[in-house]
Amino acid sequence: MEISKILTHHATFRPDHSAFVFEHKRWTFKELNWEVNKMANAMHRLGIRKGDRVASLLPNCAALWEMYWACAKTGAISVPLSPLLRGEGLINILNNADVSLILTTQSFLSYIEEISLSLSKPSNYTIWVVDGESKRPGVYLLDDEKMQSSAIEVQEADILSEDLYNIIYSSGTTGQPKGIMISHFTRAMYMSLFANAFRIAPESRVMHSGSIIFNGAFLTLMPAMYQGCTYILMKHFDPDEVYETLKNEKITHTILVPSQIIQMLECTDFNRKNLPDLEMILTVGAPLDTSYKLELNKRIPGVFYELYGLTEGFVTILDKTELHDRIASVGKPPFFSEMKIVDNKGEEMPNGEVGEIVGKGPFMMSGYYRDEKKTSEAIIDGWLYTGDLGFSDDQGYLFLAGRKKDLIISGGVNVYPRDIEEVVLQRKDVLEVVVFGIPDAKWGETPVAAIIPRMPKPDPQELIQWINERLHSRYQKLKDVLFMDSFPRNVAGKILKRELTAIYLEKNK
Repeated sequence: MEISKILTHHATFRPDHSAFVFEHKRWTFKELNWEVNKMANAMHRLGIRKGDRVASLLPNCAALWEMYWACAKTGAISVPLSPLLRGEGLINILNNADVSLILTTQSFLSYIEEISLSLSKPSNYTIWVVDGESKRPGVYLLDDEKMQSSAIEVQEADILSEDLYNIIYSSGTTGQPKGIMISHFTRAMYMSLFANAFRIAPESRVMHSGSIIFNGAFLTLMPAMYQGCTYILMKHFDPDEVYETLKNEKITHTILVPSQIIQMLECTDFNRKNLPDLEMILTVGAPLDTSYKLELNKRIPGVFYELYGLTEGFVTILDKTELHDRIASVGKPPFFSEMKIVDNKGEEMPNGEVGEIVGKGPFMMSGYYRDEKKTSEAIIDGWLYTGDLGFSDDQGYLFLAGRKKDLIISGGVNVYPRDIEEVVLQRKDVLEVVVFGIPDAKWGETPVAAIIPRMPKPDPQELIQWINERLHSRYQKLKDVLFMDSFPRNVAGKILKRELTAIYLEKNK
């Protein structure tokens, strides 16, 4: 169940099929395998072996794609890092992962050099830069290393299913990071089961416009390689460029996070007539409001999928055929996965009652890297405790209520931000909304809504009154609204609620 031979297989049996596209360059499977073998052999010349950690501090680029498959062949563990990491956050992760090799760009090199003396083993890693020139000790140009290396298949690494393929860090900008360990077996399950779930075939054309350092990218990255189809990687997300690529490259499958879908719906040409080849738009990372699901399905019928999940290893999928029957849900667990809703004591709850979502299945992590305590807190008796709240119906479909840590307790009553957000988005003059709690002397906490408005901007008092009249409970009623041009987000597109809370409290001192 290791994945090291997939690329070699396609290079042998469909060598001239288009494999990978980035910017203006295209690689067949034969050409891609040639480049990956040279990188893998360059790693071997450096002394990288099975189990060594290879980190990347890269934006989307061909070298990042090649690194994933070079690590698969050598048995090295790929550790993709966010290009936004700086200072303490970068120190935390590099020390935790104990990397042997870092791939980066000339522009990011200074951030690594600034923290080098703070690393626990500062002289134990090598740096390859993917552009520019290398004129410093311990820093080498990737192209030079590849030119000195053979393109023959790399020496057999005796890789086993349980061997690690990735360490994906879920945090690290503050405090201690959590390195999520993903095995070759788990990535093989990504390949086969998600190819099945999303109907990805050898003739498919998959596009990705988000960063491929995040686990969500592997939902199509792995099936695309498994099926031997064409994968088009964009440098970054831009609505106009995404539309043109979808159209001109005849894309069949893509992932768009909710904020990206909202931006695409602002484009009037984003419709079935102009995109006849599109078969799937998968949304991940955060819930998409029902109104946007309906609008997307109206524009491009029969392509919408939604996935709820954690990198740690549990997912549910709303299939495109189930949209109308379960539009408010995030689907059900795929084959070989199980789910239950539990109370604070771990007891399973009846259908329709809100509790913590727990699950298990073939996508499970091997644990948190070098952190048995956090691993044992997250996985109990084989079940992953997600920290998310929701309920299931009598058919096993999941409906989200929010994060446990985002739960607002007002007057001793549980208030779920998602319930309020759904009401706010009924307004045509609201583009996006996030509800969070702020301290309140009387109630303990009270809800506030951060809103990105459409123009003309609504009157805040009229808006608050309109929303509160439609909420079911006085505990849900908004105290205030905060108009913003954009929300603070991480590179994966997730909204940072803690920053929103800090912005509001600072503004209202």
